[in-house]
Amino acid sequence: MQRIYEPQDLLEAELLSGMLASEGIEAHVTGGHLLGAVGELPVNGLLGLLVANQQAEHARGLIAAYNAAQPLPGDEPEEFQGVLLC
Repeated sequence: MQRIYEPQDLLEAELLSGMLASEGIEAHVTGGHLLGAVGELPVNGLLGLLVANQQAEHARGLIAAYNAAQPLPGDEPEEFQGVLLC
């Protein structure tokens, strides 16, 4: 298993884990149980996504594509140009 990504929070970790699962890549979220101790632990580096060694490159590529996503032209209201609305 390789640690391929450090999500910002548990929501991003679960979202990316689900995205990878939809592509046939089994991902494990590590460090989620440590979030309750944030006052005692360093904030960065607690969460991680782990995948099998043979799927690591593909998973990194999918996450890079997710992070590089931009809104489609014309899909956003004029007052919110360049902002993703969910």
